[in-house]
Amino acid sequence: MKDVSANADAKRLAGEAAAELVKSGMVVGLGTGSTVAWTIKRLGERVKEEGLDFLGIPTSFQAENLAIACGIRLTTLNSHPVLDLAIDGADQVDQNFFVIKGGGAAHTREKVVSCSAKRFVIVADESKYVPKLTWPVPVEVLPFALRLVERRLSDLGGKPVLRLGKMKDGPVITDNGNFVVDVDFGVIEDPKGLAARICGIPGVVEHGIFDNLDELYLAGKGGVERIGRS
Repeated sequence: MKDVSANADAKRLAGEAAAELVKSGMVVGLGTGSTVAWTIKRLGERVKEEGLDFLGIPTSFQAENLAIACGIRLTTLNSHPVLDLAIDGADQVDQNFFVIKGGGAAHTREKVVSCSAKRFVIVADESKYVPKLTWPVPVEVLPFALRLVERRLSDLGGKPVLRLGKMKDGPVITDNGNFVVDVDFGVIEDPKGLAARICGIPGVVEHGIFDNLDELYLAGKGGVERIGRS
């Protein structure tokens, strides 16, 4: 049986460790999800305890609400198009630093923010770090193009499933007003090639394969390990 409490502790350790990277004067991308939520909470504590003065750019309505509750000053990409740092969570990270994100349906904005940053950091527990990616790839899709995209993803060898809401009837709707299709490709041998092929499908807004990770903060029983891109 999975040790839920141990997993939660690992998420907290990784998230709080990455919060120490933020310095006054920075503009920081704030990701979405349960691990980076600990980063945002710790940053809020640092604002109150140390007078840390930085600007955050949230990647979702969820992250925005949490940041506001924690007393973090916010800005936009229009005002600050180049970020010093972006911190986010992940569904899976492989040993070549390819990442799958999008469990929170925010991967389009997360990719825009991370690609706008000089330094992109992922926080995760050790269960997310794998030799090869196997997690279903989230794909944000224009509703008008759903059937075409599903066919093309199947042609690529994937098994697409429209993500449905848990507390409502019908599909999950992203902050951008689109659908999310989760696509099981099994073991992904060539993440870069697969990413390019998904991008070529008309109606795809963005997919959840990231290739721009700079540093991984990985938490396990022995504490938090920083792993840099080799």
